[in-house]
Amino acid sequence: MIKKLGWVLAVVVISLAACAPNNVKEEKSWEKYFSEFKVEGTFMLFNNSNGVFKVYNLDRAKQPFLPASTFKIFNSLVGLQTGVAKDTTLVIPWDSVTREMPEWNKDLSMGEAFRVSAVPYYQELARRIGQKGMQLWLDSVKYGNMKISRIDTFWLDNSLKITPDEQLGLVKKLYFDQLPFSKTAMREVRGMMLREKTDKYELFHKTGWGREGKKHIGWMVGWIEENRHPTFFVLNIESEDPNFDMVKARATILRNILTDAGYYKGEM
Repeated sequence: MIKKLGWVLAVVVISLAACAPNNVKEEKSWEKYFSEFKVEGTFMLFNNSNGVFKVYNLDRAKQPFLPASTFKIFNSLVGLQTGVAKDTTLVIPWDSVTREMPEWNKDLSMGEAFRVSAVPYYQELARRIGQKGMQLWLDSVKYGNMKISRIDTFWLDNSLKITPDEQLGLVKKLYFDQLPFSKTAMREVRGMMLREKTDKYELFHKTGWGREGKKHIGWMVGWIEENRHPTFFVLNIESEDPNFDMVKARATILRNILTDAGYYKGEM
């Protein structure tokens, strides 16, 4: 049941778009990092402290793609907001179906499922939220094209689509508590996105990997924080190679571009 928060009942409409043509610098030098893996793609990098916005392949940044497992960010927010999940310790029992990912084949909490990107957990979470509740939040946030087919597959089957630009707007608003969810829900989801923490930087992100026809679509969306200054990023790539190593390609391209841009040193 959706919480009757007064500020939610007004159905908050938030634009997720991040790009503004007058402040975007196209960074063509980043092409080499995509060429290394023979992929098409885009990378967006917005330094919030100085307003520097760099993009490789701006045209692609405005094209919609299935969100795949990056939708776990939104799915988690809705689950927490509606009370379907009291917090990130919610355990959903394993359905006893053995899958290729061994880390999925057990009872998982939300935090664990988010970390290993367990699709079955989030399919059940979506079923518990229900189509009516999910549609309300998609419409309220204006998430992508806001289309639901089946409640437990719509972010995977190419009905729901979102642009890299919109993804960047989403994580930026998540960081600054500017989405129409409770601060507690947003804080807990941010916590699940933390992947690396050192004395120089903290790296937050969520990956995604789906299929559009013969194309493998990969995502990494999030931010890197140094000296409490966030810089938001979105990586989107595609390949038709059936043997393509998506995991390696995403991680390497992200690391190379952020290193190229001067991150990981604690100087930003």
